[in-house]
Amino acid sequence: MIIFQRTASIAPGKAGPALAFAHEIAKTFKAMTSLDLTVMMPVGGNPNRVAWRASYKDLAQMDEMTMKMMSDKNYMSQVASAADLFIPGSVNDEIWRTV
Repeated sequence: MIIFQRTASIAPGKAGPALAFAHEIAKTFKAMTSLDLTVMMPVGGNPNRVAWRASYKDLAQMDEMTMKMMSDKNYMSQVASAADLFIPGSVNDEIWRTV
């Protein structure tokens, strides 16, 4: 199994809209892929972050779903509309596999 996690730091004063966006993009992801996208916030450390987590059966499925999302104009427009909610350069992606 492949686990994908993306984190982003929320811009000052934008926590409410950023969390609303995080849940909206998760709904969009679910509608497009039938996969769950979990929205998370840290319990410790920098609290002004949000993370999304998705599980895939393998890298091929992850690649297929990523390409599907990236080629969808509505999804990309939704993502672009939220740019001011996050600190530029703060996005971090991690890909893990279960062992």
